[in-house]
Amino acid sequence: MAVKRSAHGSRFSAPLKRGDVLWRAVGAEAAGHVEREWFGSGPHRLVLSLPRPEGLAARPHDPRPADAEQGKKILAGVMTLDGGILRLGAEGDPFDTASPSRRFAVSLHRFDWLPDLVAAGSDGARRALRLIDDWRRVFGKWNGFSWSAECIERRVFHLACAAKALSAEGSDAEIADLTLDIARQGRHLTEIRRAPERALERAVAATIAGCVLAGKPGEALIDKGLKAFAKHIDVMVLPDGGHATRSPEAGVELLFDLLTLDDALGQRGRPSPESLSRAIDRLSTAARFFTLGDGHLAAFHGGEAIAPAVIAAALAHDDAGPRPLNAAPHSGYHRMVGGSLEVIADCGRPPAGPLSVAACAQPAALEIVCAKDRLITSCGWSPEAAGAHAFRLSDAASTVSVGDGSAGRPLSGFRARALGAWLVDGATQVEAKRHDDVGGVWLDIVHDGWRHVGLTHARRLFLDAVNDELRGEDSLTPIAAEPGAADGPRRYLPFAVRFHLHPEARASIARDGKSVLIRGPNTIGWWLRNDAVDVEIAPSAHFDHGLARKAGQVVLKSQVRPEVGAKIRWKLTRAEG
Repeated sequence: MAVKRSAHGSRFSAPLKRGDVLWRAVGAEAAGHVEREWFGSGPHRLVLSLPRPEGLAARPHDPRPADAEQGKKILAGVMTLDGGILRLGAEGDPFDTASPSRRFAVSLHRFDWLPDLVAAGSDGARRALRLIDDWRRVFGKWNGFSWSAECIERRVFHLACAAKALSAEGSDAEIADLTLDIARQGRHLTEIRRAPERALERAVAATIAGCVLAGKPGEALIDKGLKAFAKHIDVMVLPDGGHATRSPEAGVELLFDLLTLDDALGQRGRPSPESLSRAIDRLSTAARFFTLGDGHLAAFHGGEAIAPAVIAAALAHDDAGPRPLNAAPHSGYHRMVGGSLEVIADCGRPPAGPLSVAACAQPAALEIVCAKDRLITSCGWSPEAAGAHAFRLSDAASTVSVGDGSAGRPLSGFRARALGAWLVDGATQVEAKRHDDVGGVWLDIVHDGWRHVGLTHARRLFLDAVNDELRGEDSLTPIAAEPGAADGPRRYLPFAVRFHLHPEARASIARDGKSVLIRGPNTIGWWLRNDAVDVEIAPSAHFDHGLARKAGQVVLKSQVRPEVGAKIRWKLTRAEG
């Protein structure tokens, strides 16, 4: 039997002790205060402005699909960003108008609207120039929110990619202002130290900005950006192509950025680093691995199930075709395929420290596609669902939950404000063993995420390709007590195995009160049979671009005594007829 261990390693990934987190938060708060004072000072603004840019050079191509229809709506005076709507009128200024939500404001200051507006043609480009001028008038010198790591990285990327299209419609003065914007903000990107989990993306955006700027100022920014790129690329892109945050969506987004960087460097006549080409190849392989039979991406650790059209755009450069991978050992995932079933399982420990700002406490979670319908999934939390951190806990995924606790939790209060909502107290030891044969696939996952209640969770899966069914056994076993430890009071804890349903899936309990019939859009039925004490169909939610959709979940219930353990067995099999 082959053994695959969680091999997720970087300088960020070591689990943290409680005291370490507090002292890091104190240090980060102090450093952030000093940084803000410097960034807002006159000398710093002067440093960013010199040397003056000499003009525009490259025209980088971002392969992400742009939506010209959304651009036309902005021209008509309606701006829709991250689920919020702002009705401006044809000449309205969104930067002088209250945003409907913080999420909207972040997207507005990231200039997420710019690609769609440019795609709407020359009218869109002229409107974009006016909006950029509106932003510059209020926020152009420096602002703690608009120039934060959260906003400026994507704004620089969008400005650099749109610069040539905008310059075709702008006056000489507008082009000079735009070029200076890109230079100042690109240089500022290289100085940001907060949000280290995005350091690679900032280096990429700064380098692309350098490619857009002509002459020596551009070359200097390229050199500085590539130096930072070389420092971070092999940390953030794992050998199997996974992103160090373990988010499949983060890997696809980084792939888009690296393809844009490769194009920009080529236009400037600069050779692409070997590490860039290697990362593009690895990320492309991982994107294929994480794309399930319904055409959407697997949704884990803050990543959403992005649409097939977006995945196709990310892989349009790659003519190598699908790779026959069944595991991503460095990223910590296994994929099982047989008959009309497809399963992807989280077999790694959650990332730690800065890499965990979007991680979820959901070890051994599953996503299951049945006959190309995604029936079993998770709540699909992502950072776009601002504030909904409860959906990062164990009971928001298709895995085990014990009592009212979780196998990890996000930081809150002062620590979260200083560091970000890092995940702490998660599983520290995760092991997966896999065996493939002609009849199917065995996968065993064991983790210590429930050690705080004295239990280890073991999930055993068998995908039977012959009978087209998935069998599972979820066991909780006691962790050996320290010698001489006193026996505590005997207690029973609620123990549940959850199967969160996709919003388009429906479930009903059979007359026996145990078996559950699940159907997806293609109306093929699947029986979930089990030996649980009780079965419930409960409400749930599934996030799409940060917006919650109504969904359901099947909950298999039992009880467990930590000193004894317990297990629930279940089977997902195709319904006759």
